[in-house]
Amino acid sequence: MKAYFSRLSPNTQGAIWVLMSGVTFVTMTTLVKHLSGDYPSHVQNFYRQTGSLIVAIPFMLRNPKQVLFVPRRTMPALFVRSLLATVGMILLLYTYEAMPMAEANALSFTRPLWVVLLAALFLRETIGPSRIAAVLMGFVGVVIIMRPWGAGVAVGWPHLAALFSALCLAGTITGVKSLTKDLSASSILVWSSIMGELLCLPFALADWRWPSVGDLIPLFLIGLLSAANQVLFIKGMAVGEAAVLAPIDYARLVLSVIAGLLVFGEWPDVFTWLGAGVIVVSTLYITIREIQSKRAKTLAIDAGQPDASTPLGLDTRADRTP
Repeated sequence: MKAYFSRLSPNTQGAIWVLMSGVTFVTMTTLVKHLSGDYPSHVQNFYRQTGSLIVAIPFMLRNPKQVLFVPRRTMPALFVRSLLATVGMILLLYTYEAMPMAEANALSFTRPLWVVLLAALFLRETIGPSRIAAVLMGFVGVVIIMRPWGAGVAVGWPHLAALFSALCLAGTITGVKSLTKDLSASSILVWSSIMGELLCLPFALADWRWPSVGDLIPLFLIGLLSAANQVLFIKGMAVGEAAVLAPIDYARLVLSVIAGLLVFGEWPDVFTWLGAGVIVVSTLYITIREIQSKRAKTLAIDAGQPDASTPLGLDTRADRTP
C-alpha cells in the first residue's frame, strides 16, 4: 500500500491527506455534538486541549531548552493568541452543539474573511478592490444562512457565536504571522498548548463534571482528532500544490451534511445550501488570489525585481484549529 501511495502524483497524495483531515474534523465535531447533552462546550474544550497537550509533549522532550526558553518579549503575544484560541474554540464547539452540523460548518468557513480584514488592520497588508468584494460577498452568504427576515427568522446566539469564534481564530492566525519572526513552529505549538490548558481550566471548573469511563475515551479522542486534523492538513499542503488542494478542503462541508443526516437526522434547508455556496466561492477566490500573489512575488524576487508587496503576506488558508 505504501509503495502504491508513493507512486501517486504529489497533488493526488496531497488531496488524500487533505481529505483525511476533513474526515478527522467532521468525526471530531460529530463527537462534540454527541456528547453535548452531558458535557458543555467549555468542559469538552478542556479535554480537547488536554489531548493536544499530550501531542505536544514529544516536541518538548526532543529539545526542551530550545522549545521552552523563548524571548520574554514574545510572552504577551503568546498569551493573547492562546486566549483568543481558547475563547474561539469554546464558541466553535458551542456552535456545533447548538446548530445543525452543515450550518455550523458553513459559518466556520468565514475565518478567511476575517483574516483578510485583520491583516489589513494589524499587519498593514494592502487589499485590493477584488478581495474587498470577495469579503463582502462572503458576508452576504452569512446573512443568507442567518436569514434575518420574515416569520422564519433563524438568527440567534449560536450564529453570533459562530462568527465571533471565526473572528477569534482568525486572530490566532494573524498572531502566528507575527510570532514566527522570533519563534519556531515547535515553540509556538508547545507554548500554545501549555497556555491553552491553563486558560481552559477555569472555564471547565465553572461547570465541571467527572466523565464516566465510557465518555473518557471519546473526550480525549476529540483532542487527538483535533491534533491529527492539523497534522494531516499541513502534510497535504506540504506535498501538493495549494491552488489545487484548496478546493478539496470544502469536502468537509459535504461530509458534515452526511454525518448530520446519518447521526442526527439533520438535513440543510435551501438557505443553508445557498449561503454556504456563496461563502465557499468567496473564500476560495480569496485563497486562490493569495496563492497567485505569492507566486508572483516569488517570480519577481527570482527575476531580481524589487518586492512591492507587503512584508508579511498573509496566507488565508487558515488552520481549522489553533
